[in-house]
Amino acid sequence: MSHAPSSSAAEATIRYAIEDDIPTILALIHELAAYERASSSVLATEASLRATLTFPSAPSRGFAKTLLIFPPDSTHCAGMALFFHNYSTWRAAPGIYLEDLFVRPEFRGRGYGTLLLRELARETERIGGQRLEWSVLKWNEPSLRFYEGLGAVRMEEWVGMRVEGEGLGRMAGRGEGAAR
Repeated sequence: MSHAPSSSAAEATIRYAIEDDIPTILALIHELAAYERASSSVLATEASLRATLTFPSAPSRGFAKTLLIFPPDSTHCAGMALFFHNYSTWRAAPGIYLEDLFVRPEFRGRGYGTLLLRELARETERIGGQRLEWSVLKWNEPSLRFYEGLGAVRMEEWVGMRVEGEGLGRMAGRGEGAAR
């Protein structure tokens, strides 16, 4: 299966999100959550995105950046790649962690996901990075096949870990049963 962008995809526009794009980003987050069967988990709001995302107008504010892709001759956003910088101690080099890649269903199969990943690979190289990494739900076989077709490798030996909510407070030493 080829993942090469079509000629029309090559004419798509990719740009960094600006603050006016926040409603679009939030809509894409909700659409992704529905696809991942996790709609009730979305706590993001326009206000929280405005406070936490980085935009070209204020590059030193925020924690994550968003690339948006638009079909040729259209202002309707086809998808996004939301990412942030990370760091590898073993390589002593920066990298990029892709938090979310989402292409709306009506735009899939046109090469837009490939174009967004290609742009992220370029950004990784631009910052002197050596890794572009992300997580994929185990049941999401279409995405796993897509990523592997592009050269991504499963990290089977690693287990994702997370602390959130009350557990985060306990780990920080607040509340009953605080971690010591």
